[in-house]
Amino acid sequence: MNGSGLHERLSGPLGGRTAAAFDRAFGYKTVGDLLSHYPRRYAHHGELTQLGTLPVGENVALVADVVRASSRKMNKRKGTIFEAVISDGRGILTLTFFNQNWRKEELVPGARGVFSGKISSYRGAMQLTHPDYKLFDRAEMSESDAQAWAEKPIPIYPATSTLQTWSIEKSVKIALEHIGLGVVDPVPAAVRDAERLLDYGTALERIHRPRTDNDWKRARRSLRFHEAFVLQAALVESRALAREQMAMPRTAKLGGPLERFDAQLPFTLTGDQSVVGAAITEDLAQHNPMNRLVQGEVGSGKTLVALRAMLAVAQDGGQTALLAPTEVLAAQHLRSIVASLGPDLAADMSPVLLTGRMPTADRKRALLRIIGGQSKIVVGTHALLSDIVEFYDLGLIVIDEQHRFGVDQRDTLRRKSAAHPHTLVLTATPIPRTVAMTVFGDLDVSTITELPVGRKGIETFVVPLAVKPNWMPRVWTRMREEIDLGRQAFVVCPAIDPDRGGEPETDVEGESDTDGDAKRPPATVLETAAVLRAEPSLQGLTIEIIHGRLSPDEKDDVMTRFASGSIDVLVTTTVIEVGVDVPNASTMIVLDADRFGVSQLHQLRGRVGRGSVPGLCLLVTHAFPESTSLERVEAVAATNDGFELAQRDLELRREGDVLGGAQSGGRSSLRLLRVATDGDVIVRARGAAEALRADDPGFAQHPELREAIDRRLDEGEREAMSKS
Repeated sequence: MNGSGLHERLSGPLGGRTAAAFDRAFGYKTVGDLLSHYPRRYAHHGELTQLGTLPVGENVALVADVVRASSRKMNKRKGTIFEAVISDGRGILTLTFFNQNWRKEELVPGARGVFSGKISSYRGAMQLTHPDYKLFDRAEMSESDAQAWAEKPIPIYPATSTLQTWSIEKSVKIALEHIGLGVVDPVPAAVRDAERLLDYGTALERIHRPRTDNDWKRARRSLRFHEAFVLQAALVESRALAREQMAMPRTAKLGGPLERFDAQLPFTLTGDQSVVGAAITEDLAQHNPMNRLVQGEVGSGKTLVALRAMLAVAQDGGQTALLAPTEVLAAQHLRSIVASLGPDLAADMSPVLLTGRMPTADRKRALLRIIGGQSKIVVGTHALLSDIVEFYDLGLIVIDEQHRFGVDQRDTLRRKSAAHPHTLVLTATPIPRTVAMTVFGDLDVSTITELPVGRKGIETFVVPLAVKPNWMPRVWTRMREEIDLGRQAFVVCPAIDPDRGGEPETDVEGESDTDGDAKRPPATVLETAAVLRAEPSLQGLTIEIIHGRLSPDEKDDVMTRFASGSIDVLVTTTVIEVGVDVPNASTMIVLDADRFGVSQLHQLRGRVGRGSVPGLCLLVTHAFPESTSLERVEAVAATNDGFELAQRDLELRREGDVLGGAQSGGRSSLRLLRVATDGDVIVRARGAAEALRADDPGFAQHPELREAIDRRLDEGEREAMSKS
């Protein structure tokens, strides 16, 4: 059958009702979607399970003997209940069948077989209701056949309350028989042979219907490489197509804005800043658009590198659009840029802010300065994507925190330029190499690890309230000690108030798993601020709040007063996670730190220790000892190395899928590929994809791969990939 069988609607082989159930449960619409729903584990018919330790609610398979059987009428309705008691010699279990009295002919005392089903409890006794079973009858089955059947893997699928694993297995079987083995393979035969892979159709068959453990293990290895190869080929294609676009070269000239800026800098660039800056300058001078990702430690000076690129573009009147994820960060960027430029350059560059909730008069003035070309630097949020925003000469797009934006949003900005603008992506979340190859494989990657001279560093400590409940008062007195030295503090909470959820503006990465403490409500901004204002040790301090539900003017007023030093303690959500720069802030206290992810805690910690005073970070947690949640928090306290933490974060994630929560269950989620453990697969797949494209630039000689790439790079797919 043609490979298009994978693209057929599920309603064809399964029928409309079953297809609708898969759509509701998993969002699956095609045969290919269903067949990429791989088993999460395999059981065996011949597995011996101790009957006394069977977990309620689990699907089990066990070998046992029938010790007695009986039948009785139901009390409140017509019909019979047939029950057979089985034993493994150590415990007993009841098999229950409704209106299936004929089974008494099979399940007689002394019969032995394999029984599988879902464990339940009835009146304190463990039972299997309507289990599947296979009896060992040497008259019907040879000993070798019985052994092969007992050893045959049973696929156990990720399931829901409406679609159980056996229902999924049945539907997968129908889908496999519908398409047959004639599925086209996007991985070329030469690559398959070099990697010793099964072809795609055979791999699908064996991962879903294996005869031996070796079948599914080899199939999983083949499908993992298949997944990596198609993804890397798509990224290689995307990168190559971007480089084929035409851009306006932007070259800084003698006496221009960039040279004037460098001449007034009161410090020397770090080595990393110089190297990355040189690479950007070279990119900007080309006729092909720059597509570069700059990743760097918190406080390493990425924004300064980006500002120098903006000034190079402004040489000939070119404009830069800096897209920030939140209004707080956008306003912070504008203030920082104006201060860095100084009065003369700021007057020439005329930086302007554009956000969605600006007063109408202010927004109109900003739009006029943008379209007239007066403003060479435009800082904004998603408001920059509006149809009413037009640029005079957009030469550079700078995106702060790429994971907050989709590819379509980046493309919307690009279309506001007559020529293809250059693009610079900034991220303060260090990215392991395999993640960069998987998620940002269409970008050139530069890294800044050096911190500017004069930074005093940050000390981080865990406050484990589950074992030290009396330590909380010391947290507040320690904060007071810092403030009495003339410094300031942040107190971060995972939620705004008890009645509503977490911060709506931010992509809270916090994993709700608190290892048994999930019922305890999270700390909130409003409650915490009230507690601090009543705390005896904090009397006389100015304590204010900031969160995403405040108006832009309110947030800007609070941040301006905090930056000026008139606020001692700022109680906040993760709205201050990235980019907020207050050099005098020395203390970061994160309440319920176990509700945040590793990289997010590292980002929050980076808001202090940015000036000449040392930083102090206290991670307060109720997580239990030896829990995964506490392990995440302790990992952050153990090191300030963001790259080490990024790798540790990968290892701590249960699924290891860095494409994140937005990918869960969706078509674009990585199914088998795990960047934490499959780095070698990703590297080999990337090399194979690059070599293939070098010989066949448009993949015209490989139509199956061409089709797979086009599907991978459709608009929805690309947006989902970029949001990771």
